[in-house]
Amino acid sequence: MLGFLQGFAYGLFLTCLPWCLVGLVNPRLALPTESSSRLQVVFRYALFAPFLSFLLWLTSLWGGFGPSLGGWLAGLVAIAVEVPLERAWRRWRARQRRQRLETRLAAEAERRRAEGEREARERGVAVLDPAHPPARADEVVQALCGAKQGLLDVRRPDLAIQADRVYSRYAQVLDILAARFDRSELAYQRAQQLVREVCLGVVDNFTAMASQARGVVGLDADFVRRRLERKSLTVEERIALKRRLELIDGTESRLRHLAARNESALTLLDDTAVALARIETGRPQASVATDRALEELRRFIGRAERYGRTSQ
Repeated sequence: MLGFLQGFAYGLFLTCLPWCLVGLVNPRLALPTESSSRLQVVFRYALFAPFLSFLLWLTSLWGGFGPSLGGWLAGLVAIAVEVPLERAWRRWRARQRRQRLETRLAAEAERRRAEGEREARERGVAVLDPAHPPARADEVVQALCGAKQGLLDVRRPDLAIQADRVYSRYAQVLDILAARFDRSELAYQRAQQLVREVCLGVVDNFTAMASQARGVVGLDADFVRRRLERKSLTVEERIALKRRLELIDGTESRLRHLAARNESALTLLDDTAVALARIETGRPQASVATDRALEELRRFIGRAERYGRTSQ
């Protein structure tokens, strides 16, 4: 063993000068680090490596003078093997650090987004981002995100704002339910299901609004009205423009009607939130107030279903 170390020390010492010359010409060939400099080359191959070989040689002298051929050959190839291995190890460590940093940044961004959503709900209106749904979004919130994206695709941000308001009311009612009742109680489950049905009905309205708005997405009512003010129009052009304006006005009328239905749903959610907030779960009157709130939800759903059948 001491003979092997002695031969390794001789071989390592002999390779220090060639590697130092190579590093002075191109430091990246002789150093495992990404940022290399000639000063590092001088320190590594003119100071550190010769000092290490000298220590190994002194240690091996306890067994006498007898360097082995295997140790000498191992010393000759030691730096050629060590540099690529250390370079690969450093890159692996850098990837690990980068992955940990990305994971930590993603978790921090998710935490900040969740806090922002909670603060927005506390302020009254939370803004939905269809590309990044809220944390722990259920099927209703996912549907609202899709409905809002549909309205934004047809360039109707004025209507898409209603989706933010519905989401805010929905989250508010669920928060009040969770504060007033235990999730395992039947009253909580019934109320949550009814609130979801109301919100899903609003999503259907949003879908219908996006579908109807898509038919007139390329029409400009103001431009048509300015064209109609011209006196040089022929009879055919005036009739076509009036027909186009009627299509726009008819679509806008239907959109306002659907928006009014959504406003009714928002009012119902507000009434439900107020009724649930007044409940004192530790008193006998709690069940009466709860049943009243649930009955209001049932009546609204019944009216909405009947209205949907009559409108068809």
